[in-house]
Amino acid sequence: MPKMSPQLASWEATGEYISYGPFHHTIFVKQVGAPNAPARKTLLLLHGFPESSYSYHAVADGLLQYFDRIILFDMLGYGLSDKPIDTYGYSLMEQADTAFHVWKHFDVVGGHLLSHDMGDSVATEIVARHENDMLPGWFSNGLQSLTFTNGSMVLDLARLRITQKILLSKYGHLMKNLLSFKLFQQQVRSAHGNDKLSNEEIEILWESNRLQDGDQKTYLTIKYLNDRKRFEKTRWLPALAQTQLPVHISWGDKDAVARVEMAHYLKENVCKEATLTIMKGLGHFGQLGSPMEWLKYVGRFYETMTE
Repeated sequence: MPKMSPQLASWEATGEYISYGPFHHTIFVKQVGAPNAPARKTLLLLHGFPESSYSYHAVADGLLQYFDRIILFDMLGYGLSDKPIDTYGYSLMEQADTAFHVWKHFDVVGGHLLSHDMGDSVATEIVARHENDMLPGWFSNGLQSLTFTNGSMVLDLARLRITQKILLSKYGHLMKNLLSFKLFQQQVRSAHGNDKLSNEEIEILWESNRLQDGDQKTYLTIKYLNDRKRFEKTRWLPALAQTQLPVHISWGDKDAVARVEMAHYLKENVCKEATLTIMKGLGHFGQLGSPMEWLKYVGRFYETMTE
């Protein structure tokens, strides 16, 4: 395996690895701040595709303005965690189960949930469990609030990139022979929607994807969108429509895939009581490309939620 970049190695050094499930998969997890913080001062972060917890590296310290503890982890198939082929299905239900395993490891009894991209879909599965009284008993203080950022939560409104469409097709497995940094960089920039994303950040995204040959397995991890197609209208959007939890929809308006129309649709048709924040000039990967602006927009909601 190539030597890890200093940035990713530093991120790894402040986390730990835990075992999960019958196949003993290894998950990279990280806790920042006070281990005994109450639920109302705990933030639970879910990353997107094709990312990892490292996507929050530039905003984690800033989020500690509002919280005493932050919990992060790399979902299976991403970043520093294992990327199995035959012993994990990469469904959104499985990823939600994994999230609860991580939170139980850290004795989390509840918290504010913030998600991005694919993490939004994992979060909506968690909300569905909340609305159906299916959360584990040890998660006794429950969800305190929900913040969704730039993710394809209304799949009909998403503009998937060509590579994404191919990966989702029956020919997706063939893409493992075609993926390269140049193609990856082009697709990331195309999805982001503005020029505020450095080459260094894209290089680390690519590096974390390549760990354990993850770049050869993208045709597996992207299949979460099939779950989105199957359960979005029957399970997840209805759960969001009925929840009484505080909801924040915080959206970069330059996103070329999960377009800003999606945020307006959610506010007008699904989460009518939600707080809607349009992050002016921010792209899909706002927390990486424009971290200070992203923090400012997200923080306004938490200033009232965590008083």
